[in-house]
Amino acid sequence: MLMKIRYIIFFIFLLFFSNIEAAPDSNSISAEHDNEARFTESTEELIVRAITIDPATHPGNALYQENCAGCHSGTVEKAPATNWLEALVPQALFRTMNQGIMMEQSSHLSEEEKILIVEFLMKQNRSDFPKEAELNYCSTDKTNFDLTEAPEPYGWGYNTSRFIPKKSGGIDSKNITKLKLKWAFGFPYSQRARSQPLFALGSIFVGSQSGDVYALDLDTGCVKWNFTASAEVRTAIIMDKWENGTIPTQRPYLYFGDIIGNAYAIDAQSGELIWKIKANNHPNSTLTAAPAIFEDKLFIPISGLEVVAAFDDQYECCTFRGGILVVEARSGKRIWKQYSIPVPAKYHGKTSVGTKMYGPSGAPVWTSPNIDKKRRYVYIGTGENYSSPADDSSDAIIAYNIDTGEEVWRRQTLSGDAWNLACMAKNNPNCPEENGPDLDYSASSISVDLGFRDILVAGQKSGVVYGLDPDNGEILWSNALSGGGTQGGVHFGMASEGETVYVPLHDMEQTNDGKIYEDLKPGVHSVNAKTGELLWSKINPNNCGDIEFCDPGVSAALTAIPGAVIAGHQDGKIRVYDKKDGEILWSFNALREFESVSGVPASGGGFSGPGSAIRNGYMAMNSGYGIYYHMPGNALLLFSVE
Repeated sequence: MLMKIRYIIFFIFLLFFSNIEAAPDSNSISAEHDNEARFTESTEELIVRAITIDPATHPGNALYQENCAGCHSGTVEKAPATNWLEALVPQALFRTMNQGIMMEQSSHLSEEEKILIVEFLMKQNRSDFPKEAELNYCSTDKTNFDLTEAPEPYGWGYNTSRFIPKKSGGIDSKNITKLKLKWAFGFPYSQRARSQPLFALGSIFVGSQSGDVYALDLDTGCVKWNFTASAEVRTAIIMDKWENGTIPTQRPYLYFGDIIGNAYAIDAQSGELIWKIKANNHPNSTLTAAPAIFEDKLFIPISGLEVVAAFDDQYECCTFRGGILVVEARSGKRIWKQYSIPVPAKYHGKTSVGTKMYGPSGAPVWTSPNIDKKRRYVYIGTGENYSSPADDSSDAIIAYNIDTGEEVWRRQTLSGDAWNLACMAKNNPNCPEENGPDLDYSASSISVDLGFRDILVAGQKSGVVYGLDPDNGEILWSNALSGGGTQGGVHFGMASEGETVYVPLHDMEQTNDGKIYEDLKPGVHSVNAKTGELLWSKINPNNCGDIEFCDPGVSAALTAIPGAVIAGHQDGKIRVYDKKDGEILWSFNALREFESVSGVPASGGGFSGPGSAIRNGYMAMNSGYGIYYHMPGNALLLFSVE
C-alpha cells in the first residue's frame, strides 16, 4: 500500500459484548486467559505510524512543556488537549502556529523551535513528515457554480433514512451495474477520509484529515477553492436548502465541524469563512457527526475524547458530558443547548494511585441528530458513561423539543454502562467499577412512516436493533442481530427504503481488549420496520488472507437506493445488495493505487464512517480509515453510470 506512514486519531469508541436483555453467552466470548487474547499496553499501540524519535528525550519535549502544556494539559477550557494535537498532521500544526489561532502565542519561537515541537507531537523526525502538496486548481472556465442545483435533503444532516430516490439520484438497482470509476481524488497529508461528500451547485464539497475543505469540479475533479479549518474535518458537509431548479434568495453556506470542537459556516461559492464557534468549552470536546439543518436552525451534536485521555492513570477522570447545541444557521447565534447528562460531574474520591475521580460523565453524541418535523422533536443517541457512577444518560435515545430545547423523553436500552480506554489495560485504576460493556449509539436513528403509525428505529453497537414509539420512547420491538462486541454491532449508519431497514454490522474477532469475540455476523442485514423481523442476512466471509488491517465487517454508513443498498466494507470493497434477497448486484475493489486528479497520489483502503453520496447518476465515496487497526487510504472515488 502507498500509505506506509499512517496517522491515527486517538478517537475510539470501543464496545464490549452484551446482548442487552440477557447475560452474555459464555460461548460467544473467549475468556481473557485465552492464548490469542491480549490487552492494550499503551495508547501508542493505537497510533499506526512510523515513530522515529524518542519523545521522552527529544528537545521538542522541553519546548512543549515550557510553552504549550500549561494550556493544553486538559485543564484550560477551549484549549484542545495534548492528545488532540498529537492527532493532527504536521501541516495543520504549522498553519496553526504560523498563521492560525496560535500565531500570537508562538511568535516568540524560532522556526526551528516550532519544528522541534511538531516533531515531538508527531513522534517523528521532520524528514518523515508528508511532503508539501501542489494541488490541481481549476482553470477559470471550471470555477463557476450552478446555483439552480440545490442540495438534496438525503443523508446525514438532512434525512437520516439515507434513501436517495431515482428522481434525484439517477441510480437504482437496475442501472447500478453500469457504474464506472470516473476519477479519483487523492487527499494531501491524509491516511483516512472520513467526511461524507456533498453534491450541490454542480460540484462536490468534501472535508479532509488535513483540515481542508474542498470544492471540486464534477467533471474533472480540479479544485475550485479550498478552505483550511483548524483541524481534521470528519463530519459530513451540509448546505442551506432551497427549491431545486430555482436561484436561492441568499448566498448558500456550507456547515461542518472539526475534531477539536469548532463548528463552521463558510460561503459555498468562495470558501470564505462566515462564522466559527466553539460548540463546547471542555478541552476534550470534539465534533464527529454532521450537524442537522432545519428551518434555518443548525443542530450540532457534541462528543468528547476524554474516554481516551483516561488511559493515563494520572488523569483526573472524568468531567466531559455530551449534548446538542442549536444555533441560527446564518449567524451562529446560540438558540439553546442541552447536555445529555443534565448536571456537571461531582468529586467522588480518589483512585488507588491518588488521582481524583469525578462523575457521572460521558454520554457523548457521536451521531447526527434526527429531526422529526411532524412532532417537532430532535432525537439524539448517546454513548457510555466515562466514569462512575453510571446514570440513565448512557446508551440512550433522547428526544428534545426543537423550539424550546426541553427534554421530552429518554429511553435507556442498557443501564450501568461506564467505561473508558483504561478498561482495555490490566489493573488501570481509571477503569470505572462498572467496566463497560461500552455499547454506544453511534448511528443515527431513523424515522419510518408505516402509514398507520410512525416508528423510530435505532441500532446499537450491541448488535441489537430497536423499534421505538416516537411519542414516548416506548420499546415496541427489539431484535438482537448479533452479539456485538468491541467495535461490534451498528457503527455509523443504517438506511431504509419504506418499511425495509438495512443494518450494517461491524463485528470484529480480535480487538486487544483481553477478549476474543466468536458469535460474530459482520455484513449487511435487512429487517422489517413494523415488526423487527429479520428479512435476510448477508454475513461477509473473511477473505482478507494476509492483508494487514483487513476486516470483513461493515462500519461505514449504508446508502439506500430504489431496490438496493450500498455498503462499504472494511475489507476495501464496495458491495451493492439487492433489496429482495441480499444478493450482490455490483462490487468494486478499492484496495489499489489510483491515478489521481488532485496532483496527490491516491490510495484506497477500508471504508468506515461516511457512506456514499449520490446525485444525477454519480456516486461519490471516500476510501481509507487508517485508525484502530484498519486499512489506511486517502481517496475520494467518483463513479458515474455509463
